[in-house]
Amino acid sequence: MLEIQVYGEALLIVALFEDTDYTNLLPLVYAHPVFELKTGMKTLFERIEGYFKGFRKALFVREYLADYVKTRYECPVNESDVIDEDTLFLNGSLVMDETSYRVISSKVSKSVAAIANGKLLAFRLPERDARELIGKFIGKPWSSSLIKDFSLKKVELTSISTVEYPWDLVSMNQRLLKKDFQDLGLGGVREGYLDPKAVVYGREENLYLGKNSMVESYVVIDVRSGPIYIGEDVEIHSHSRISGPAYIGRETRVYSALIREGTTIGPVCRVGGEVSETIFHGFDNKYHSGYIGHSYLCEWVNIGAGTVVSDLKNTYGTVKVRFGDRKVDTELMKVGCFIADHSKLSIGTKVYSGKKIGFFSQVHGFVTEDVPSFTIWAKSLGVKPVELLLDSAIETERRVYRRRGVEQTDIDVDLLKSIYRLTVEERRKAGVVREKFKLY
Repeated sequence: MLEIQVYGEALLIVALFEDTDYTNLLPLVYAHPVFELKTGMKTLFERIEGYFKGFRKALFVREYLADYVKTRYECPVNESDVIDEDTLFLNGSLVMDETSYRVISSKVSKSVAAIANGKLLAFRLPERDARELIGKFIGKPWSSSLIKDFSLKKVELTSISTVEYPWDLVSMNQRLLKKDFQDLGLGGVREGYLDPKAVVYGREENLYLGKNSMVESYVVIDVRSGPIYIGEDVEIHSHSRISGPAYIGRETRVYSALIREGTTIGPVCRVGGEVSETIFHGFDNKYHSGYIGHSYLCEWVNIGAGTVVSDLKNTYGTVKVRFGDRKVDTELMKVGCFIADHSKLSIGTKVYSGKKIGFFSQVHGFVTEDVPSFTIWAKSLGVKPVELLLDSAIETERRVYRRRGVEQTDIDVDLLKSIYRLTVEERRKAGVVREKFKLY
């Protein structure tokens, strides 16, 4: 196993990095490092952290994300000076579990790299080589070519899970919800209020109800197929039905919703209508009726009343998702959509299966193709796509933040500016124009 410390001094640093395959997870990772994506009850970072408790940690991310990431983690970010011991580097796309931890601990010794299907998953370097590596790659996504640069011995692994595409997060969500609930050991604990007229189907040890949370009368909680975790300060309003496995994060409000199995709802969300096998990262608003299934929503997404996301083709065939000039077959029959941070879908929006909606876009009508970032999109209504002005995005973020008691910072604004610059070519290729948006 890995050495943690001797005489109170850490012997090994655990460092997370992003690789060049992060582009397969766009637009979800424009505002997030890969290891911040969520599946089950946890982010990928939290899964790694849970298995490497006691180790010093360091994070290496794309340069424009560094200042923003520093506000969200206590670990050093993009700092080469912290590398003063041997370092175990872990790919941020790893979905760490018992098997992965055991294999990496036993097989990745000094100057050894773990590979799966050509993807660099983990490697270990002595202090001097680790500092040289970081000097070359700091602020950049890393590639498997560094194996040759540092003469690393390769070990092929076959039993390691990673997130390659957005739908992977959704596909493994049900399984990880069950595992995470079991690991917490809180089954049957009820610290909030469950109205006597609410109904729980199944064993109560499959339910956790957090402090200051309230489940109103005529709510149905079905834990027969999996557990349900309801965090602190949550309100579940009358006539809601929640089927497990499911996770409802802190300070979330559920308004007479039908929440089907395999759903994760992050903190401070507002959810109504019907939801199935979908991940709400956090601070999302889907207050009204409508349907979203087999989808991933990043933070601060707003879904208008009557919005429907298709997650099944009429042919019942597998869904294909476009990445630039190529199409990737998900090999899944049910795939919804993938929405980046701060995007807004207006009332009555209809989104076809497998579509991606970029960062800070505004969407109207039918969405039959991917929507670029910083775009006002209404092609199905006969309007050409128009660029959302950066100043407008900054002001919108400020207003939205204040509604949830969050103050916009200079770092927030700088992040918007960086992503705006990064996505200029994306808009150009999609024919987005710079002019005033007029729907009628």
